[in-house]
Amino acid sequence: MTSARPQPLSGLPPGELGRVVGVMTDIDDTLTTDGRLDAAARAALDALAAADVPVIAITGRPMGWSEPFAMAWPVAAIVAENGAVALIRDGDALRIEYAQPDDERARNALRLRDATACILREVPGATLARDSAGRVTDIAVDHSEFAHLDDAATAQVVALMQAQGMNATVSSIHVNGWFGEHTKWSGARWMVRRLFGRALDAEVADWVYVGDSTNDQLMFGHFPLSVGVANLMRFADQLHTWPAWLTQGERGAGFAEVAWAVIGARSAQALPGRGADRPLP
Repeated sequence: MTSARPQPLSGLPPGELGRVVGVMTDIDDTLTTDGRLDAAARAALDALAAADVPVIAITGRPMGWSEPFAMAWPVAAIVAENGAVALIRDGDALRIEYAQPDDERARNALRLRDATACILREVPGATLARDSAGRVTDIAVDHSEFAHLDDAATAQVVALMQAQGMNATVSSIHVNGWFGEHTKWSGARWMVRRLFGRALDAEVADWVYVGDSTNDQLMFGHFPLSVGVANLMRFADQLHTWPAWLTQGERGAGFAEVAWAVIGARSAQALPGRGADRPLP
């Protein structure tokens, strides 16, 4: 974990990137711009796949929203709802797996309903995110996508969630709240074990994490090769844990910088993909 400001990605020694076995990334405002996959990011995802570098996307977006992208994008998996749901490609089909057992999800659904009513009643102007119909384990309040909440109202939403025993994080567009111990980090560990049969803790220095917002700070703190895309700086006064490196470009262009740096470094060192030579179960 570091409180120091990040260094330009261009200063990262190629030797460190040459050992990378995979990339993990946020989606909104990291891969996408205005909710759409950036062309530069799509080209980067294709290039990483061609180079046998697996990509795992980890997002606060809901399961329903993530399904078409898990099928259409060249990613090994999408972990949705901040570590609660995994969408895994299985040939032409999609497997959906949950971090919580069915009975726990059912109990939490009732608690989420009550929490939603409280927030909408207590915070003037608060509205649920438009993607809420696809959510199965959390709630999301829109602060910057289609609605606007100022900093004080956003903080009030977070406080109400926490007062009811929820985890709460603020992304670039939503305030997400859920019951349970899952996080983006637990989702990352789950997927490395699930897809490759290995422990992420033992090889975390060989993965890159790319993010853009305050809800990526947990991941920034765990990954030595953590990178923020340039638009992360809009949250500069709210960050307590910074990534180690920062791209020059914003959003998908920034992600593409990371991808091409990894591909170039691996190509120069001619290292095989240790993460991609194991087929998905």
